Amino acid sequence: MTDSQHPSRTALVLGGGGSTGNAWLIGVVAGLFDGGLDVTTADLIVGTSAGATAAAQITGAPPRELLDATLTAAPPPRPAGVAGPSGRQGVATHMEKTAAIIASAADHAEMRRTMGAAALEVDAASDGSWTDQWRATVAARLPRAEWPDAPLSLTAVDARTGEGVAFTRESGVDLVDAVAASTSGGPHPYRIGDGRYIDGGYRTNAENADLAAGYERVLVLSPFGGRTRMPLEWGMHLAPQVEQLRAQGSRVETIFPDAAAEHLFGVHGMDLSLRPAAAQAGFDQGSGLAQPLTELWR
Repeated sequence: MTDSQHPSRTALVLGGGGSTGNAWLIGVVAGLFDGGLDVTTADLIVGTSAGATAAAQITGAPPRELLDATLTAAPPPRPAGVAGPSGRQGVATHMEKTAAIIASAADHAEMRRTMGAAALEVDAASDGSWTDQWRATVAARLPRAEWPDAPLSLTAVDARTGEGVAFTRESGVDLVDAVAASTSGGPHPYRIGDGRYIDGGYRTNAENADLAAGYERVLVLSPFGGRTRMPLEWGMHLAPQVEQLRAQGSRVETIFPDAAAEHLFGVHGMDLSLRPAAAQAGFDQGSGLAQPLTELWR
């Protein structure tokens, strides 16, 4: 796909970052909208993990409505029996396990395969109920269960092959399943038919900005601030993706959380009590950036 095929198109890339990252993304989009810039009209929206949830949310309900719900909602309890990192200790434990896999891998392809194999082992030893439970959790977060008219590309990794996947409306997969697969960051893989999938953040990095190749103007929202847990020599982090997009002719802007809000992410990313603060921080940033980014977008 070349720039000439998309002469004036826009792409919005929403990176992963846990529950607080999702809230921050909603806040940024709402802040931009409040400032007169509606990025939900992008010609492509790439969503990864928490960003996949945000992509489905911002194309299914007005940004301000999503923001208000995030600012006022009481943290919901995690449904009984749903496995996965929960709270600071749970996130730290999970990150230790995945860090060991990353450290032992020779390259990114081996890391993806090993991550997938570890998830499949958990799946084989389980009663198979996790997918249904996770699907119900994800469905409750989305304003609508149908794919929107907006073109979404939601990332995941095939647990059996280690290959990256980008679900779209044409994939024949329900929107809820696509989001659930992209957010399957815990020990279990997500089942779709005969397939098994793990978190889209393992495809390249938390943003997967390479999927915006060929679009003239690209806006990347990264709750992780472009950082990566993978060795830099693998070249899978955000910076080289942005460099490649620019080398191909795209205009790219990135938005990262302000330094004052960084404590809301990382090991605190699954702390639901921090979602209102993350959303407000995102809204404040988006409001301030709406005018400077208008020229890029329009």
